[in-house]
Amino acid sequence: MKAKTAQTEATFLLCMELLKEFDPFLQKYNPPSKATYISPTSQNEMIECCAQKVNSVIVSEMTKSKMYAIMADEARDARSEQLAVCVRYVSEGAVKGRFLALTEIMSFDAQSIANELQQQIQNSGLAELKCVAQTYDGAAVMSGSTGGVQVHSRRLHPEAIYVHCYAHELNLVLCHTCRAVSEAVELFNLLECVYSFFSTSLVNHHKFQEAQSKLGLTAVELVQLSNTRWACQLRSINAILETLPAIFECLSAIGSPIAVGLRAKLYKFSTVYSLLMFQTLLSVTEGLHKFLQKETLDLAEAFISKQAVCDTLRGKRTDVFATELYERTKALCHTHSIPEPDAKKRHKQRKMEDFVLESTLGSGTELISSHTLTTELLFPCVDRMVSELELRFSSVDAGLLKGIQACSPKSQNFLSESHLDELAKHYSINLKKEEVLVARNFLARKTEAGCPPQDMLAVHNLLDSDMFPSLKAINQVGFTVPVSSCSCERSFSALRRLHSWLRKTMGQKMLHSLAAMSIESDILGGLSHNTLIDRFATLKNRRHSLMLPPTK
Repeated sequence: MKAKTAQTEATFLLCMELLKEFDPFLQKYNPPSKATYISPTSQNEMIECCAQKVNSVIVSEMTKSKMYAIMADEARDARSEQLAVCVRYVSEGAVKGRFLALTEIMSFDAQSIANELQQQIQNSGLAELKCVAQTYDGAAVMSGSTGGVQVHSRRLHPEAIYVHCYAHELNLVLCHTCRAVSEAVELFNLLECVYSFFSTSLVNHHKFQEAQSKLGLTAVELVQLSNTRWACQLRSINAILETLPAIFECLSAIGSPIAVGLRAKLYKFSTVYSLLMFQTLLSVTEGLHKFLQKETLDLAEAFISKQAVCDTLRGKRTDVFATELYERTKALCHTHSIPEPDAKKRHKQRKMEDFVLESTLGSGTELISSHTLTTELLFPCVDRMVSELELRFSSVDAGLLKGIQACSPKSQNFLSESHLDELAKHYSINLKKEEVLVARNFLARKTEAGCPPQDMLAVHNLLDSDMFPSLKAINQVGFTVPVSSCSCERSFSALRRLHSWLRKTMGQKMLHSLAAMSIESDILGGLSHNTLIDRFATLKNRRHSLMLPPTK
């Protein structure tokens, strides 16, 4: 490592010597021998200067915007708890989600976290700006309605409505759906057991790969399940269905008690039915998972998309879809020689003394017919998913939500005066009715001219601040309110890259500076080198002046 660093420094100095032959300034310049500014201290100061300049750009944009929303999330980093603070605001006709700070929290109660958030806001000079919303995950310490962080923050920012992160809400919808239906619990437990069987043993994993190659299947790896990332559930089901022939062949060839037990569970008509059913239902919500993670998404658009998913799921609660699903299951079972259940025949279960029991026993309905599968599995799952979607996506007050929807051209109550007025009163904006009337005619003429506004941001950019000051302010509030706290999650992804085991001795200040440079690399890339050097030169008294003398 030292040899490589020395070689890099030598290359840099050789390049400077080459430039000296052509540059008049370098030819006359004689640097002091003891002021090289390549020490670790100087490097850390330069990193700090870069982070400060990035932060100043963000604060400058927020000051011009005059309002913002705050997002925060916690994550464990080795033996410390890190709090990522991000902000959302409107600047230069675009919605921006920016990283503000990464700080270590010593106390985990709601008051301490709220105080830390306020401290970061004050340190950045944002205390005088209007905070219109706050978005956190569903942890009780953050979202508690009586003593959570959101309650303490509203004492300082009464207008800041709380939005439960929609991406986390969707995860909770799927988790509660599967916990409520016993067959779903058994299915995903089975998928986890199959994954563990082929991943924990290299011998089994190699046999699985060889079976795929022998059968001419595309090489596919099984996917581990996660309680927090439900996108992996669909990937796991797809992987199982794609490699089902290889799984059956491997389990039969291995022949161990666990292998025989897993094959017996997979080799059922009801299991295949459940796999195809959840593949369909989770495919409906997969697009919403990705859509809710967009940084520029507004609340009105997210609500419309959620309603579209609910309507699609309701469309699956029909006898037509149930019959189609049953026929698909029959076709797949016929391909793998899995017998169709016969309600008239009763088979006496054999005693399996030498086999391993991996699930609890108990009385339950045996899913042996199309009607039973439909009424006991398909319809309950669809009903639970729809009810959870309707229940959980309602953290924002209904009146304020309608006000935000009234700012969107895709909403049925677009520019509804009563709904806009309720939103304006909450944020102490004096809405003028004449502006709403003129805006309707103005946007109607834009539509007739062939350039209708497609979303809330397009409406904001069309409205002139001198002609529609109050309406534009309300519209700006509408899409400043964030939908999710995914910006904080992305900050933790950068944290894992930066705070590796090679950098465990890094201090909190340096970690924050590197995180700001990494996450906001687009701002860093647009900074002038001269500006950064000037900031470094004036940071403290230097042995040698880095500032050029004033030109005459």
